[in-house]
Amino acid sequence: MRDVMAVIMAGGRGERLVPLTEDRTKPAVPFGGSYRIIDIVLSNCINSAIYKIMVLPQYKAQSLVDHLEAGWNIFSWDLGHYLKIVPPQMRTGKDWYRGTADSVRQNLYLIERDKSQHVLILSGDHIYKMNYSQFKNYHMAKEGTLTIAVIEALKSEAHRFGIVEVDEDFRVVGFEEKPTGEPKTIPGDPDHVLVSMGIYMFEKGTMIEVLKETDKNDFGKEIIPMMTDKYPVYAYPYKKENQIKDYVYITLENGERVRKLEERVRDSSYWRDVGDLDAYWNANMDLTGVDPLFNLYGENWPLRTFQSQFPPVKTVFNDRENKRVGMILDSIVSHGSIISGGKVANSILFSNVLVRSWAEVRESVVMSDVTIGRHCKIMKAIIDKRNNIPPYTEIGYNPSKDRERFKVTPRGITVVKKGMFK
Repeated sequence: MRDVMAVIMAGGRGERLVPLTEDRTKPAVPFGGSYRIIDIVLSNCINSAIYKIMVLPQYKAQSLVDHLEAGWNIFSWDLGHYLKIVPPQMRTGKDWYRGTADSVRQNLYLIERDKSQHVLILSGDHIYKMNYSQFKNYHMAKEGTLTIAVIEALKSEAHRFGIVEVDEDFRVVGFEEKPTGEPKTIPGDPDHVLVSMGIYMFEKGTMIEVLKETDKNDFGKEIIPMMTDKYPVYAYPYKKENQIKDYVYITLENGERVRKLEERVRDSSYWRDVGDLDAYWNANMDLTGVDPLFNLYGENWPLRTFQSQFPPVKTVFNDRENKRVGMILDSIVSHGSIISGGKVANSILFSNVLVRSWAEVRESVVMSDVTIGRHCKIMKAIIDKRNNIPPYTEIGYNPSKDRERFKVTPRGITVVKKGMFK
């Protein structure tokens, strides 16, 4: 799509993801065994044939910049393609980026000199698959100046999101950020609301005009509510309209697993805002199992990233008499990892993880360069990089005891920060 440029917001502090964001921005947080969160939205761009991308980082961005330079140096300037990393430059004043709209306003000079007719605004910290070409086609058919991608959610969840109010034609007639009172529901459906996904398709000229006319700093809280009365703004029903056909494996009545090309219904309606630790853990757990809610293994919608050069995964020991068996069940384990006489179940292990004999890791996320010592028991935990967990350590089995040393989330997920165990 030559007439679309993408702008990815990658500057959030990520305070609800602490300690994972003590040294990195939210989009740079590892995800899914091999990826960073920003890889998901970047892969959506490439798979949708969008090759003009600006990334706007701000806080603790070095890890993100290193990752993008190492893994996403794939664009051809000769063909008019680019991935620009644009930190705050204070070109319009003495402030850093003060919000989503302000970050775009401060970089209008880059947007104005690009020949694209549409600007796609994206968040760098959401997990989903979307064909942006379908989104653009819908935007063009509605002849609006702004289209907002929305997804259905229960009315009880409305306080967590920006809620979009629409008429029967899905024209936006109201927008409320994290409503505290009674939220506006979907026409004809009093139990559900339309949640903004933080994905906006602007007609470029109108966007530039609006941002120059006002000093408002945030798209969701300020710019969009202001635009709904003056411009045609529409909502794009992601779950209904989005279709991604890919190969999936299905189980026949005789138990045989066969490969079939079909619309991946779950992938085509899956969206997670991994803004806090519980949501992050949930999204990782959605990747495990025989039929995951979000599939990393699609052939027609591949997810790109940078991967270090490690050898394949290895399991060793099969001493069942002494219960010393290297075993992996319903898990994703990345390259360079060794399961040495321990057991891993329903978990995500990143690269270069060593699980020693008689250790058990269950329903956990273990990041790179971690050793799980002998006889350790780890359950419902997130363990950040570069930790050497001592033998016989138990994490996740006694929340009150865990709180003395670690952060424990409202759901009871224990989080071990980077380098806590040397």
